[in-house]
Amino acid sequence: MNPSLARCRAGTRARVRSAAVSGNSAALQPPDDAVAPVRHPDAPAPGELLGAHYGQCFGCGGEQPHGLHLEARAGEGVSITAEFTVQPAHQGAPGLAHGGVLAAALDETLGSLNWLLRTIAVTGRLETDFVRPVPVGTVLHLEAEVTAVAGRKIYCTATGRIGGPDGPVAVRADALFIEVKVDHFVDHGREEEIRAAMEDPDQVRRARAFEVNP
Repeated sequence: MNPSLARCRAGTRARVRSAAVSGNSAALQPPDDAVAPVRHPDAPAPGELLGAHYGQCFGCGGEQPHGLHLEARAGEGVSITAEFTVQPAHQGAPGLAHGGVLAAALDETLGSLNWLLRTIAVTGRLETDFVRPVPVGTVLHLEAEVTAVAGRKIYCTATGRIGGPDGPVAVRADALFIEVKVDHFVDHGREEEIRAAMEDPDQVRRARAFEVNP
């Protein structure tokens, strides 16, 4: 190999290893008028299992055979904890969780924070760091919290650990969620799924509970 090319490649690898991690994006920095999040008085009690918001959800739904089946519990303040076990169907490289699946687990955990705010919100931006590999069979222990709110914008952060709730960090993410109305899903969802959901009394009850009064 050309010595100059070898030095160039080595320098590139060094720069990649020392690259900055998440949290530096301007879009994820709360504005000066942001306020601290407030736990809704009707939010689930600390330790309570939140359950699935939709049976067909890839992240939390029990009706998805290859989904994450992620289980989240309410924490103190505006925080939650969650777990999911990496299955063979979730692998990318042989024996290791696919990075997209890990990002989905973080996204699902962050989205579950809306149970504590009693609002409906969708992911606007998600920045993820993959710190170490997560093998198949691993239980990923996740924690998430809302850090600030500015109008319809909800700023939050999450980490995923392996080997236990206090184990080494494997993945982490910062995110921005945007508050929306139920109409967002009715207008953009596929008709047959929307119709089925509207015929499900439990689904209608959840939607009404989360509707934000003007």
